[in-house]
Amino acid sequence: MIEKMTFLNISGPKEDIDRMVDTYLGKYPIHLENALSELSEVRDLYPYIQANPYKEWLEKAESFRTRLPEGAAPGRALAPEEAQDVLREVEGELRQNEQHLPALKEELAESQDLLQKISPFRTLPAEVGEIIKFRFIKIRFGRIPRDLYKKFDRYVYDDLNMIFLKTEMDDEYVWGICFIAPGHLEKTEAVLSSLHFERVWVPDEYNGMPDQAYEKLNVKCRKLTDEIGKIREKSDELLSRRADEILAAREVLKRRTQQFDVRKYAACTKEREVVYYILCGWMGEEDAKSFIAETEKDPDVTCIEEDAQQITYETPPTRLKNPGLFKPFEMYIKMYGLPSYKELDPTIFVAITYSFLFGAMFGDLGQGLLLLIGGFILYKKKHMALAGIISTAGFFSSIFGIMFGSIFGFEDIIPALWLRPREAMSQLPVIGNLNTVFVVAVAFGMFLILVTMVLHIINAVKAGSVGDKWFDTNGVAGFIFYIMICLSIVLIMTGRTLPGAVLMVLLIGLPLLAIALKEPLENIIEKRKPVIEGGVGMYITQTFFELFETMLSFFSNTLSFVRVGAFAVSHAAMMEVVLMLAGAENGGSPNWIVVVLGNLFVCGLEGLIVGIQVLRLEYYEMFSRFYKGDGREFRPFLVRQEEKSS
Repeated sequence: MIEKMTFLNISGPKEDIDRMVDTYLGKYPIHLENALSELSEVRDLYPYIQANPYKEWLEKAESFRTRLPEGAAPGRALAPEEAQDVLREVEGELRQNEQHLPALKEELAESQDLLQKISPFRTLPAEVGEIIKFRFIKIRFGRIPRDLYKKFDRYVYDDLNMIFLKTEMDDEYVWGICFIAPGHLEKTEAVLSSLHFERVWVPDEYNGMPDQAYEKLNVKCRKLTDEIGKIREKSDELLSRRADEILAAREVLKRRTQQFDVRKYAACTKEREVVYYILCGWMGEEDAKSFIAETEKDPDVTCIEEDAQQITYETPPTRLKNPGLFKPFEMYIKMYGLPSYKELDPTIFVAITYSFLFGAMFGDLGQGLLLLIGGFILYKKKHMALAGIISTAGFFSSIFGIMFGSIFGFEDIIPALWLRPREAMSQLPVIGNLNTVFVVAVAFGMFLILVTMVLHIINAVKAGSVGDKWFDTNGVAGFIFYIMICLSIVLIMTGRTLPGAVLMVLLIGLPLLAIALKEPLENIIEKRKPVIEGGVGMYITQTFFELFETMLSFFSNTLSFVRVGAFAVSHAAMMEVVLMLAGAENGGSPNWIVVVLGNLFVCGLEGLIVGIQVLRLEYYEMFSRFYKGDGREFRPFLVRQEEKSS
């Protein structure tokens, strides 16, 4: 069901907006609209522009929150000023504790960089500082890709006036030092560059033997890391000690930030030197009554309500409100598209038809109970909408399992209250011998198509569309046409061939003619001209193909429900294969491991496939006849702000 909406105009002194939101509006879900857009015809309106004073403080609270231990909970409620004082104190204590932290981090980064540079040259048996100071030999520290080093060593090295001292080698690079004669520096560097030699710049202040210097740097890095760790540990202890205050401050600042952002939707106007704010939005009918009753005695709050039916310039948002049993099926509605405000909510229809069709296609008492119990537990613990759907579908699977006499694939434990899907056959005129579940599935599909056409007519009445109500394929004309086809088929299949043929000839032509003349008839009723657009010839040609498509769609939609019977039969056949593999097809002692694994496999795989196929029937064979799903979601303002901030 779709909750009835009321449009509210709320106004009061500009400086009172925070009190109004905190005292009244924050208690009720309201879908705010931009007041400047909604009241575009009102003169002297301007936007409410003001910087949010809580935003910076909230960012600080959020940064502190990320460093708090898990399980921390907010303490007593704080006023905004108290929250700011708490954060200011915490920030001061952290700043005092971490005053040396930037310098330590910088020193650690420099030491780690130097450590990384000299690491490949630790095996060098000389002091690097002395080598760097050579006057008559040019020194180049660096690395060559390992695959290119082989070419360098084999084809190039002997032709260069240089010595390459290899110091380290890993999977990708060969590290070393090049000793180059000064007169051959440019040529040698050009050759090295062609071999992708990457130079490493060793600082001039580097002194001592490489292995000794490396060890000293390692000790220094560890010492710096320990100092930084102690500072951070002390900061974490400080934050942990005041975790309840920080979280309480975050809560109040988050709420205040959300409430402050209501200004984005507000407009301002000036009257007699007093500036007023104006807010516009949609609220549920019951919530609106409570809100108005609560604010009517407040002299600083003025609230004017407008009935949604009287507003023509704005379509109300859609808020679904269904009983708890049907609520999980709202997920399928939202996947297709929310109904518009003046459209029927198909949630209950989907819940009943989806569960019934699933049960018919997956009829097994044992597996149905597994789905029922497992889905129910997941829904209660995790609040998963899909789990609720599975649980409901499992209930109907259990019912059909009793009707089919099947429990975990065994058909000799309980009697079938209705029939066995693989064994029941029916003799039909013209067609001959046919599986009964196929016949029942098609007949039930015809019934569902007729129901969806009735829903289409109701939607057309609610929307005030004459053409869709009377002359549409799914309107009154289409309903009469299809029900006459159904009655004719029933008469013919029950042996009453003559009255069935007469009914088909006499009562089908008129509805088809009405469908064909939908456009001109609609134009005549609503007094629009021209009656036929594009010429009579073009209209006849177009109408011919549209009628052909209509007949084809009725035929294909009806036959599509054969899959209900097909899956009922295939489920029984798959379980027969499982029992055969388990050695229980002739009443012998079964292999229970195979039985259990087979049931789990069939329950998971076929359950998934059946779920998808039933959803396809809902969307393509039923929704397409009566449902548009072009509504916009009702989104309470505070919830919307929480989504943005999360």
